[in-house]
Amino acid sequence: MSKEKQILQLRLDGFSQRRIADTLKVSRNTVARVVKACDAHPINEQELQAIDESKLHQHLFPEETQIPVMTLPDYDYIHKELLKNGVTLKLLWEEYLDTCRQAQKPPYMYSQFCKLYQEHVNQNRLTMHIHHKPGDKIMVDWAGTPLPLYDQVTGTSCKVYLFVATLPFSMYCYAKACLTMKEEDWINAHISMYDYFGASTRLLIPDNLKVGILSHKKHEDPVINRAYQELADHYQTGLLPARILSPKDKAAVEGSVGLLTNHVMGKLRNRQFFSIHEMNQSILKELERFNHADFQKKDGSRYSVFQQEELPFMQPLPKFPFEFAQWKTATVQLNYHISIDHQYYSIPYEYVRKKVDLRYTRNIIEVFYKGTRLCSHRRLYGRRGQYSTNVDHMPINHQLYSEWDSARFLRWADDIGPSTKAVVQKMFDSYRVEEQAYKGCLSLLKLADHYSAERLESACGAALEYIPNPRYKNIKLILESGQDSVARNKKQPTSQSSPDEINKYAYVRGPAYYGGDSDE
Repeated sequence: MSKEKQILQLRLDGFSQRRIADTLKVSRNTVARVVKACDAHPINEQELQAIDESKLHQHLFPEETQIPVMTLPDYDYIHKELLKNGVTLKLLWEEYLDTCRQAQKPPYMYSQFCKLYQEHVNQNRLTMHIHHKPGDKIMVDWAGTPLPLYDQVTGTSCKVYLFVATLPFSMYCYAKACLTMKEEDWINAHISMYDYFGASTRLLIPDNLKVGILSHKKHEDPVINRAYQELADHYQTGLLPARILSPKDKAAVEGSVGLLTNHVMGKLRNRQFFSIHEMNQSILKELERFNHADFQKKDGSRYSVFQQEELPFMQPLPKFPFEFAQWKTATVQLNYHISIDHQYYSIPYEYVRKKVDLRYTRNIIEVFYKGTRLCSHRRLYGRRGQYSTNVDHMPINHQLYSEWDSARFLRWADDIGPSTKAVVQKMFDSYRVEEQAYKGCLSLLKLADHYSAERLESACGAALEYIPNPRYKNIKLILESGQDSVARNKKQPTSQSSPDEINKYAYVRGPAYYGGDSDE
């Protein structure tokens, strides 16, 4: 017996609404709702005993019968249809919509249709069909089975690991053997993968390996390894790691790993490889055969589908390939250098004792301070303890003894003038060791900043006339006294004048002026 019929029966027996609710274990609101409906649509005891439960509900609540009942889709049929190529939920909803219109029944809208299908999948633990767009994503992973690499001398073997990538639309694959599963091999395998495909995609879907994904919590954005994020930025692709413990998120690569591993292992099982390069060459040949093999259940091959249908939708590669870079933090030493692999690189001396971030590749070292790039150096190799020093990074007093030499001072002096160059050359000639002249030459040439290059050249010319080996102090005295202007005036040509014209305004003293008694 339904609750509604029981409520009305107890009411006829004289029970209060509170007692009915306690007896039937229902809420008092439910009891009040049924009693109110019975008052609006009365029914006697004989009719109550004879009436059917569904009809009783219609009698008590006739307004509910006017609400249209939505047509429930056949989700088992929908799930099977989604496994077919080219079939989407949108397409199946449109077909369902047409069916409901022909039957003149109310349909669910698209959002509710998808929600109900998702609930059906979750309740029945089904696998949803994922429709992949061409050129949209690449899925990457390590194969679970390692390959043996032999030592040519000892004959012992070590494990190497197979990196596998798949384009899920065409199932076109790439594979490469790596000596380790560390960060550098992981990044370099991706670089080779992009080079093999000849293009990149909108998304890159890896597993949650520590070399790529540092942290991936359920309700938070994943924390990406810095070098891995740089790779994604370089190829203009987004990183979207699969959910933890959800291999179905990248089912395409999971399936390809098994198929490709079996294909490669089967073909190369009787061969021994002594170098990783030789092994990768053989893997590449087997990879080509695997990608060119015809599909069993549809036309074409992985390669043909990739070339004809997927490659046109992929993103072009950048002009230059990505170069793997490592990061570390270092403190600038008192000699304004930092150390990487026992080689030393200069930093502007203002950052002594400060912590800087270093980004280094096989070819270049870059230095950053609080996100600002300070400098870069070409990476040094060979013997330990080499220095790469930029003169601009040094204090002024250190620059004096760094890359200065006589040729540099003479070029500087020659830009001012020949007399200045001659003075500098004499200064170098007067010392046994040229470094002894650096301080004097630098002080001399700096006079041009205070007095101008023209006056310094004139002062040097005047000094050379009277002093065999002029020095900084001699030139400075000439400039301070203004004697360089006299030397310039002597060099300037004068107009021809007669002696009378020259003495016209001269004041000539007589003999008496000098005190001679006999002079008058």
